[in-house]
Amino acid sequence: MFSVSNVLMILGLYLAAAPAPPRTVPFQDMAERVDAAIGAAYKAASARMPCKIGTISKSHMMHWQDVDKCLSGASNLVDWDALSKQLDGIRPPTILAEDFASAVETSLTRHALPYDKIFQVKDAKALLPITNIVLKYLVPDTFANLPVFDRAGKKQLGSFAGTFIHDARGGLSTTKVYSLIMFQYKDPQGKIQTASDWNLLDSYGIPWSKVSTLAGYRLSSEKLTSMGNR
Repeated sequence: MFSVSNVLMILGLYLAAAPAPPRTVPFQDMAERVDAAIGAAYKAASARMPCKIGTISKSHMMHWQDVDKCLSGASNLVDWDALSKQLDGIRPPTILAEDFASAVETSLTRHALPYDKIFQVKDAKALLPITNIVLKYLVPDTFANLPVFDRAGKKQLGSFAGTFIHDARGGLSTTKVYSLIMFQYKDPQGKIQTASDWNLLDSYGIPWSKVSTLAGYRLSSEKLTSMGNR
């Protein structure tokens, strides 16, 4: 017969020898660490901001080349490989891939920058051109229902009604497919119209006064290898 003390001693030895259960990281702690990593990425991206942007005198349209250069250049300042590795180290094995990806996407939106922190614009009548690059980094719903003007800056065509992906073919090979982010607007009659030019440059604009304080620049997760991309 084993005494109670012997049973307790044997149980203690068994527990000591048994493998420790896997350590889990609370979701809140994971989200905070993701936030810190994403916040650092935005700090790197905004190092050269705000970018000084001029406008075309008659139309007041901001120079689309400088707008696109500023936004794309900011993304290129981020060390995406290092960020991917950092996020890989943060993700606990007990968290599903889609849940982790959702946490990253939420953080990317939370840290999105307002346009007046990105662009320095002196023209009070300026129009922000709706380029493919602007749409690529756009925070969802930021432009919702805002007025859309034509290239001349004189006529309001309607109100912004959302974005969509357009797959186009081009280059030396007609089989090469690339994706462009496009948009639609609702005309004065309430009908949905699609932007007529696939390569959006300065054909359409939104009043700077309407968007300057809105969160419009959101880093894309497309270069994050930790998200299964690239």
